[in-house]
Amino acid sequence: MTRALTALGLLLALGASACAQSLRVIDGDTVSVRGEAVRIVGLDAPEIHGRCPAESRLARQAQARLAELLAGGATITRRGRDRYGRGLAIVQDAEGRDVAQVMISEGLARPYDGRGRRAGWC
Repeated sequence: MTRALTALGLLLALGASACAQSLRVIDGDTVSVRGEAVRIVGLDAPEIHGRCPAESRLARQAQARLAELLAGGATITRRGRDRYGRGLAIVQDAEGRDVAQVMISEGLARPYDGRGRRAGWC
């Protein structure tokens, strides 16, 4: 189950321009901006429909924490697309913190550079 979130004051950085947008947290490493899935650069979070109950539990915690971090607004800086066509972006919370680093430091995600196999969560 995904948690819907409208972040007032969300800034979508497209080059030099920025405008208010709606944001929905999909899971611990993906948000939806105006209906487009955008993967957060630099981290891998567990999957909601994981391979084991422990992964699914941690995934829901990561999803909830990301929603908390973005509740006050966010800055989204686009970084192209991944090999599946999803948008990639660096995401900062309203305080300017890189949410990928926060999630990693709290044990809710792991560093991931987009290359190679990701380690399992079970």
